[in-house]
Amino acid sequence: MRRYCSWAQVSRAGYYRWLQPELPDREELELRDRIQKIAVEWPSYGYRRIRRELRDRYGLRVNYKRVLRLMRQDNLLCLRRKAFWLPTTNSAHFWPIFANVAAELKGKLTGINQLWVADITYIRLEREYVYLAVVLDAYSRRVVGWALGRTLEAELAVSALRMAVAERRPAPGLVHHSDRGVQYACAEYRQLLAEHGIRGSMSRSGNPYDNAMAESFIKTLKYEEVYRNQYGNLEEALAGIGTFIEEVYNLKRLHSALDYRSPAVFERGAA
Repeated sequence: MRRYCSWAQVSRAGYYRWLQPELPDREELELRDRIQKIAVEWPSYGYRRIRRELRDRYGLRVNYKRVLRLMRQDNLLCLRRKAFWLPTTNSAHFWPIFANVAAELKGKLTGINQLWVADITYIRLEREYVYLAVVLDAYSRRVVGWALGRTLEAELAVSALRMAVAERRPAPGLVHHSDRGVQYACAEYRQLLAEHGIRGSMSRSGNPYDNAMAESFIKTLKYEEVYRNQYGNLEEALAGIGTFIEEVYNLKRLHSALDYRSPAVFERGAA
């Protein structure tokens, strides 16, 4: 046998291991089972968030390379759907533009209701498009206001802001940041900001990174909720998106920028 192994350039121990492969141990099977349960509950989670869930939920501290290997073996790595883009921003208007005040606050936020960010996106239904306006607290990434409707009229963005104000009741001095869209620059929106002592702020022309936080949420919403469902009408979209925002994203979903905590948990810890 030694001669045959020498010809094949393998060790005798390696040859016998090949003849009698070891079965996965119980610990490995339990780990894979828990990874699969988390992946079924959160289909869009990558190995980093799965690893954090293993720690928070089961108290397991597992090397990220091991989690990645097991997820790859079990075909649990999520796939991204290619996005379709529909423009929702019309900045060719005569309304005045706010200066980019939010840029001064980067890295300086110490609590909630210091900076809100807002944006609008489209949602594709079976036979039409509808539009979603959102307002997020930049400190905790929590969605504090949102509205879904059939048109891009200013009332959509106004409704989302009204919800945010009613939910948070911010003190005067809060900064509200958005793109240069007409919905945020019009008189009705500016008046609502002024009524509550909120300072307006807008992105620089042609610079999408200034409002990256709001756009990041929209990307998460599309990949983790919208692209995984087919809404037949506005009512179905309202129910699905509302549940995702209020019960999943705000309360449960782990956010890498929050040390893998949900916005609600992060706010409680910062209080």
